[in-house]
Amino acid sequence: MLRRRTFRTAVLGATGVALAGGVTAFASATPAHHTPSAPKPTVVLVNGAWSDAASWKSVINRLQTDGYPVVAPPTGLRGVSADSSYLASYLRTIQGPVVLVGQSYGGTVITNAATGNKNVKALVYISAFAPDKGEDVKTLTAKFPGSQISNDPDAEVPTALTPVPYTKADGTTGVDLYAKADQYRNLFLSNRVSGRTAAELAATQSPAAPEALGEASGDPAWKTIQSWYLVSKDDHVIPPATERFMAKRAHAHTVEADTPHAAQVTNPGIVTDLIKKAAATVH
Repeated sequence: MLRRRTFRTAVLGATGVALAGGVTAFASATPAHHTPSAPKPTVVLVNGAWSDAASWKSVINRLQTDGYPVVAPPTGLRGVSADSSYLASYLRTIQGPVVLVGQSYGGTVITNAATGNKNVKALVYISAFAPDKGEDVKTLTAKFPGSQISNDPDAEVPTALTPVPYTKADGTTGVDLYAKADQYRNLFLSNRVSGRTAAELAATQSPAAPEALGEASGDPAWKTIQSWYLVSKDDHVIPPATERFMAKRAHAHTVEADTPHAAQVTNPGIVTDLIKKAAATVH
């Protein structure tokens, strides 16, 4: 969705000196009387398949307005191990506490990338996969009925997706999976944006490799890091029942809302509020 961007702001605490009267009081005042505001954690936003980092635009604006440092590194969508390794490396460049947020497939990426990183203090799942070890996106999507990504459960490629072959640098053939433009508005946005906006988002989507859907997940970070979860009750990609199952299993602080799969696009206020609740627990 839209062009990739990376966003970051710096939050600076400010201290003051109280005047109790005259020059003498000014000279004797000490910083001990003033407690600087604790710096806010860095919020790292991870997009899912068939979107990109720009899908977080409205959430980023709200978080930055409230003084949060925010970054939205791109997700390669090449596969669980490749994408999570990249994110894990990126996270190691951030000093201080981190609130790590994943949407859709991005939830699988944060589940793997945060494992063993002591700076990640909270995980936030937005209509996202929160797999256990050995699970994959395709299996979890089919765990409960309700997904509209395919009308043929036996199809090798979900019927809402189009496989596009390409030639790799070594001469072998790879495949990218694109969401069909005529199904994009319903599938990801539950018809809550205009046809024109949906068409733009479909045109600028980032495709996913089949490995992103079928590769097994590793040791989950949600077993050792506290988590929050937004269950989107009008999700047409991940069945809400699957989202509830994953949230309960992770012992996540869970909020349910009448939102579509891409809640960060249609309901950025709800998404931002949940992120801020998670950030408020980080010290």
